[in-house]
Amino acid sequence: MSEPTDHAPFRVADHDLSDLVATVTRLVTESRKQGEKIARLEEPVDDGSESDRPGSPPPMDAELLPDEGPSSIFILALDGTTYVEELDALTNWVHNLLLPVYGREITTGRPWCRQWAEHPEAVARLHGLWLAWQQLTDVEAGLVGPATWHRDHLDPTWQQLRSPDGPFGACTTSPARPAHRLLATPEPVGA
Repeated sequence: MSEPTDHAPFRVADHDLSDLVATVTRLVTESRKQGEKIARLEEPVDDGSESDRPGSPPPMDAELLPDEGPSSIFILALDGTTYVEELDALTNWVHNLLLPVYGREITTGRPWCRQWAEHPEAVARLHGLWLAWQQLTDVEAGLVGPATWHRDHLDPTWQQLRSPDGPFGACTTSPARPAHRLLATPEPVGA
């Protein structure tokens, strides 16, 4: 027999409940995907005698590759359409969030280039900054995520990009006189 309890019902605030529901939904989805992968891995392995025949299914590893995604999410590791799509998304973030909030005035001490996407170093640094922003502004990053992003990612990236000897050093130092020039890079050894 169960004994009666005198516990008051536990209530969760609506804003916490939404986060909890989203987290549980994500975990259930991930768990289901993992279960499907485990089921595929547990299937009997073919001895390979039929795998060379035309129309035979690809090996199991090839089946798993589309679910695994690219080997790197860093923009310099991407090519073709994937690179263009990632650069478009990055450009949207830079133009609609980063520059309006953190752009500051263009000066000789803080140059900027309107054609920043043509500077490989700038693309790489801004992409890393954007990836960190996505992770550290997510609910799962906690309350200190945005402060961590500012301290560990935004400030050092901005110092490198907008320093007089950074990638925009030969570009615009006055908004009234736009300029763009890619600086020469060192030649590789043996070139």
